[in-house]
Amino acid sequence: MDGDQIGTEDFFTVAGKRFRSRLLVGTGKYKDFTETARAIEASGAEIVTVAVRRVNVSDPKQPMLMDFVDPKKYTYLPNTAGCYTAQDAVRTLRLAREAGGWNLVKLEVLGDQKTLYPNMVETLSATEALIKDGFDVMVYCSDDPIMAKKLEDMGCCAIMPLGSLIGSGLGIQSPVNIRLIIEAAKVPVLVDAGVGTASDAAIAMELGCDGLLMNTAIAAAKDPIRMARAMKLAVEAGRLAYLAGRIPKKLYADPSSPLGGLI
Repeated sequence: MDGDQIGTEDFFTVAGKRFRSRLLVGTGKYKDFTETARAIEASGAEIVTVAVRRVNVSDPKQPMLMDFVDPKKYTYLPNTAGCYTAQDAVRTLRLAREAGGWNLVKLEVLGDQKTLYPNMVETLSATEALIKDGFDVMVYCSDDPIMAKKLEDMGCCAIMPLGSLIGSGLGIQSPVNIRLIIEAAKVPVLVDAGVGTASDAAIAMELGCDGLLMNTAIAAAKDPIRMARAMKLAVEAGRLAYLAGRIPKKLYADPSSPLGGLI
């Protein structure tokens, strides 16, 4: 596979649907819907997450995201941002399905307002209820390989371990755990949360992740449109580097030129 082919032949599949772009972006924290739309376009993303408790997707009397981000062009991924119990998360996604017909959803159940770390007990409970209800669940979770495998075994269509705390910009804090999750998974693994800049995105992709979800890193940048473009390129570069296979790390130098025939 060469660089010209990666955009058309390298894809990942979630719930039976193929996606070429491995960058998923959120729709919150922008100054307005116009900036949101411009940033999404610059990112090249095909999937956009929507916090259905915070973004207007059903009241035509107010500005609606759909008027700026075409649901025929982008796959909307309703999420449960702001939910702290399984009950609230399940109710939120059921309402979202009624409003927009969305079956592919992103589940996140948060533990507290300070860290926004996933509450895995509530996440497991919500996962069970949603899958029983026929949803295709992409799930935000801790970077615990055992818990990630448990969620996959329950029927989640994608596992989304955090890189670091939501909105922190700290980058990938536990690359070994992420790699263990990837090696064990038979469904896509996407790093969710914590990316701060393009190098963080490249690192995540170099680990072998199928994709990457971010919001704050783009929306809160000084120039969101330019950062969206940077993240698009970083994800593509990281994916290419992973496919190319990096050289092993060594303690000592290894000369680029052969030693034979020196004068």
